[in-house]
Order: sequence, then C-alpha cells, then structure tokens
Amino acid sequence: MSPARVSRRTVLTSAAAVVTGTLFLTGCGDGGGDSAGSKEADTRQVTDATGREVDVPADPKKVVTLSEPTLDAALALGVEPVGATAGRGQKGVSTYLAGKAGKAQVVATVAEADMEKLAALQPDLILLDETTAVKGEVSKLESIAPTVVTAELNEDWKKAFTTTADALNRKAEAEKILTGFDADVAATKAKLGDNAGAVVSVIRWQNKAPSAVGRGVGHVGATLTALGLQRPKDQQGVGTGHSEPVSLEKLSTIDGDWLFFGTLGEKADGEKAYAEAEKVPNFTRLKAEQEGHVVVVQGSAWNSAGGPLAARIVLDDVAKALAS
Repeated sequence: MSPARVSRRTVLTSAAAVVTGTLFLTGCGDGGGDSAGSKEADTRQVTDATGREVDVPADPKKVVTLSEPTLDAALALGVEPVGATAGRGQKGVSTYLAGKAGKAQVVATVAEADMEKLAALQPDLILLDETTAVKGEVSKLESIAPTVVTAELNEDWKKAFTTTADALNRKAEAEKILTGFDADVAATKAKLGDNAGAVVSVIRWQNKAPSAVGRGVGHVGATLTALGLQRPKDQQGVGTGHSEPVSLEKLSTIDGDWLFFGTLGEKADGEKAYAEAEKVPNFTRLKAEQEGHVVVVQGSAWNSAGGPLAARIVLDDVAKALAS
C-alpha cells in the first residue's frame, strides 16, 4: 500500500465533533477568501514514522500531543499544547511536566483518547507515537486535524524527538538541545571516577513489588549507555514491554552497584515506596541497599516514556549520585 497523503483540510466526524450540541466543521467551504496559493504557503509536508506523507501547518498554533514523549518534546521546544495525554498511572500530565503544561487539557490516556474532547479543542496538528494504544485510531484523528506518528515502538528517543521537532518546524532548536545534552553527557562521564562502568539498575516499585524499566534505547537506557554504565543481566537488550515485573523471590536480579528507585509519581511517592521495600527481607540483602546506593528518583520522569526533558532529569540524577 502506498503511503497516504493526508490533506490539511479536514471534516470532523459526527462522532467526534458533537460538542455541546454544535457540529464543528473545519476546512470546509472556500476558506473565507484565502487563495489557494496562500493556503499552500501555510503548510509543509513531512514524512512520519510510518512512511505517511502529511501536510502540516508551517506554524502550528493549537497542538495536541497524545503520547508522553511527544508532550515532553513539544514542551522542550517551547510549544505548549492545548491538549495532552495523562501521564502513565496519573490523572494529569506526568508530574515532571506539570509545571510546563499547566494549560493543556487532558484528552487522552496511554490507552485511549476522548475524541469528543479532542475535537472540541479544534487543533491544527496532532502528534503521537507507538507508546500509546491511540496509534490504532489514526484514521479517526486525521478527520480532526493533520496527524503525525513521530516514532515506532522502542524507537531511539533522539530520533523520535527529531521527528517531533520536524512536525513542529523546529528542527534547528532540537539540534541545539541534543548537542547541549550530548556535551553534558560527555562531561558527566568524565567525572564518574570509581563509578565508571558501574552496574546500574532501574526499577519501579508498584503493588508491593518491583518492575524493571528503562531497557533499550529510550531516554533512560540510552543515557546510561552513553555514560558508559552497565545494566544487570535481566535489564540488558530491548524489553518485551514498558515494564517487566520481578517476583520478590528473584530480587537479586535487580541488584547492581547502584539502584535507581521510583514509582510512577513524585519523588515523595518513591520515598514512601522505598520505606515499604526496606521491609522486604530480600530487598535488604541487595548489595546496592547495603552500600547505601539506592537512589530515590522522580518516577514520572524515569519510569514513563519520555523525551529530552525526562532525559535531562535522568542525567542530572546520575551525575548527582555517581559523579559528585
């Protein structure tokens, strides 16, 4: 099947567009006198992660981000979306982004989008990736606004960020962010000293047990690899899902020289969970625990899918713990 070219002109489906009894129509009629030439100048074409060619606004004003990484990326680029997804396991946006995305209306979770609320925002651009189940609703989203899938599942976070930046016409800004990040990674790596090459474990504590997270080339795994740090055997390679539960009988598999510990919420939530974990006999036997090398982190940044803002938090936390 050849890639479908998605027109900027859209007509909302009745199922998604009935809001307070009014049917919203976009892109219908003669455009209020705009010439075809001016409309063409207001759009540009991008190729998304699925190979689709999408006509997007050259300067989008009302962006909706339906995945955690696209929200992170947009905010890093100075774009505050009008609509966004809730953070994994949270009612609002991921807590580490709340201060920057306060005006965004939550119109989706990682499981589904509320098409009616989304349509009511009348966006001119929708961004998402395959970290969300909403990826299966692209055809419906296209009836609301141009829709760009920025990354496939398990995509390198930097590539995903660059694709998002391209859709927002801000690739130059993204390149500067990545250049600065890489320079700071190199500087941190040079300061690791005795921790150079240390084995670093990353877990999320939930329902009184841990799950291993941060495998592969996401913002956690890629950052740790770039720093020259190692992972426990069971946290190497690409994971089968976002997180992989570990039984309390096999806690030794999450051990390492350092263990970064969090939940899906704030650092305070992680502190409470850590107090719970310390009551588990097998946990107290871990090398990292016995050596005082358990670091409680802001789990919403470490344990969700993220972009440059989450990666910066990961880098700063590692630097503070291992390079100071």
